[in-house]
Amino acid sequence: MDTAGLRRVVGLSAAAVAAIQATTAVVALRKGRRDYADVAWGPGLAAVAVTGALAGRGDARRRWALAAAVTAWAARLEHQMLGRVRGSDEEDPRYTEFLDGDSTAAVIGKVFVTQGLCQLLVSVPVQVAAASALPRTARRWLVPAGLAVMAGGAVIEALADRQKTEYSKQDEDERPDVLDTGLWGWSRHPNYLGDSLVWDGAWLTAAASSPGGWTLAAPALMSYLLMFATGAKRTEQRMQDRPGYRDYQRRVAFFFPRPV
Repeated sequence: MDTAGLRRVVGLSAAAVAAIQATTAVVALRKGRRDYADVAWGPGLAAVAVTGALAGRGDARRRWALAAAVTAWAARLEHQMLGRVRGSDEEDPRYTEFLDGDSTAAVIGKVFVTQGLCQLLVSVPVQVAAASALPRTARRWLVPAGLAVMAGGAVIEALADRQKTEYSKQDEDERPDVLDTGLWGWSRHPNYLGDSLVWDGAWLTAAASSPGGWTLAAPALMSYLLMFATGAKRTEQRMQDRPGYRDYQRRVAFFFPRPV
């Protein structure tokens, strides 16, 4: 691994993430919509991947393939998040509950600084891959395998989001109490599952080089965040009183899928 190159990638990635988070924080606080933080998640990770591709000296095809994969994933997610924020005049209840009574400094620390640090930690495999050479062994096949997992995860996430959007568009008097068809009949959070697979695939791609294999904590952190911190568990807490939701919890797997 090119250690000097890795330091360069890490430093420039940190600067890019800091700029995105700072800009988002200013806009969010001025508009009184702290949920604008969601809009910065995808672009921050894409910025890291592109920075790695530009500043890294590792295998060129891998670092640019990762940059393309992460950017494509981030672009779709950004479209999704922007639509959600623009489609409502009220702040996401998750942020209102989490930040109730907090000062501006506390909001910046708890939301924007924390999110920036998470972006840098989750993207460690991408950063390491950007500064690592590929071995001349069969291990090189982890690159296309990892990219395939990333693509599969992105498709699952996009399809789950689309199914959820179509469900939301149905007339309230006609639609079921709970979305339990399609991917939502296999997992209660297939969109988060797909997101997790994207970063599992990024790690697998990086693991084609031995230094990348040591970054397993990064996708583990992403899975933890999606399942227990900002994602699935918090969503379920808000859904408990919805008619039919407790029955849905009994019938359908929490995260890893199984058929109804």
